[in-house]
Amino acid sequence: MFVVVGLLRRRPDLDPAAFRRYYETHHRRLGEKYLAGYAVRYLRRYLTPFPDPITGRPTEPDCDVILEIWYPDRATFERASRRLSEPAVAAEIAADEERLFDRPANRFYFVDEVESTLPDPPSHAQGGEP
Repeated sequence: MFVVVGLLRRRPDLDPAAFRRYYETHHRRLGEKYLAGYAVRYLRRYLTPFPDPITGRPTEPDCDVILEIWYPDRATFERASRRLSEPAVAAEIAADEERLFDRPANRFYFVDEVESTLPDPPSHAQGGEP
C-alpha cells in the first residue's frame, strides 16, 4: 500500500463539533467523489485533546484531524494526483477547503509503516486481576 497522511487544522472560527459536522456531511463527499477508483481507504481520525499529566488541562493539538488516504501503489497515487490537479477539480476542492481548514497550517506526508508484533496481553490487562 501507498499511504498519504494529512495533519489538518480547522479554521479558528469553527468549533470542533462544527468542523467535524461540516467535514463529514460535505467535504468528505468531495473526497469520496474524486478518490473513487483510485484510493482503497479514506479515513479521518478526529483528535480529542489528552489531559496534560502535570496540570490536568487538555493540551491543544497541532491539528484537529488526521487524514489517511490509502492507495494500492504509488502509480495509482500519481494518477489520482493528476486528477485532483485538474483546474476545475482543484478549484472545487480549494473553495470547500477555505470553508473548513486553516489551509496554511495543513501538512501532508507519505507514510513508511513498520509494525511490531506483540504478544497477547496478560489476563489482568483485559480486566482480570493480576
